[in-house]
Amino acid sequence: MSAPAAPTTAEIPAPPQRSLVQQAPDLLVWGLVLVLLVVAVKPVEMGHISKLFTNSQNMREFGADLMHPNFDQWRLYVAQMWLTIQIAMWGTALAVVIAIPFGLACARNVSPPWLQQPLRFLMNLLRSIPDLVVGTLFIVAVGLGPFAGVMAIAINTGGVLAKLFSEAVEATDKGPVEGVRATGANRLQEVVWGIIPQVAPLWTSYALYRFESNSRSATVLGLIGAGGIGQLLFETLNAFDYHHLSAIIIVIIAAVTLIDLLSQAMRSRLL
Repeated sequence: MSAPAAPTTAEIPAPPQRSLVQQAPDLLVWGLVLVLLVVAVKPVEMGHISKLFTNSQNMREFGADLMHPNFDQWRLYVAQMWLTIQIAMWGTALAVVIAIPFGLACARNVSPPWLQQPLRFLMNLLRSIPDLVVGTLFIVAVGLGPFAGVMAIAINTGGVLAKLFSEAVEATDKGPVEGVRATGANRLQEVVWGIIPQVAPLWTSYALYRFESNSRSATVLGLIGAGGIGQLLFETLNAFDYHHLSAIIIVIIAAVTLIDLLSQAMRSRLL
């Protein structure tokens, strides 16, 4: 049997062409982005990029100090890193508790407009306030320590996850919901049996990703005295103790890398 003949050039359809009118919105958007980048060159001092080369000696001296880590207090570093991870765990867990009801309430296909819009504004507000400001607020209320860090992460991450959860709900397939409705189920049962099973894997993936991010955010919260290895990091940095600083950074990198690998493995099983 002879092999089938290869298609000729005439048989291959030409790629679709978009007219200039169809391309205009995309060109306008990207043109606007380019203009904004050009306008922002001076305010963000992009001209200082040359100093990365003219002042490279200072960077080499700083890097040389960091190349000799001192692990004589490694037990303290590991204990503080574990505390930081616990802060991130509790902050993320509370954020999920916040995000599930608010994410459903902010979804256009679940709740009415009079409820969506105020709650969307509230979630925008929670996302907009920096962690350091929220953490400072809780430090004033409860004092220095990890609890303030937990609450700061919970408030900010709750707003972020609520937005992601609501978008996932809005992208669900209507078929399962209509099937549940056909059995005579009420609105709550439609959500529980028609929507939640569809979005649960994606919600879990979002929560795991935010836990990764919060493990790093919890380190920064140490700047304001919210506990964890971040507080130790900034104390060491202010003391110009670069050898111990390098050891702390290595512990943080190792912990974040392990969390990232674990999170990737869990997400790959869910999606």
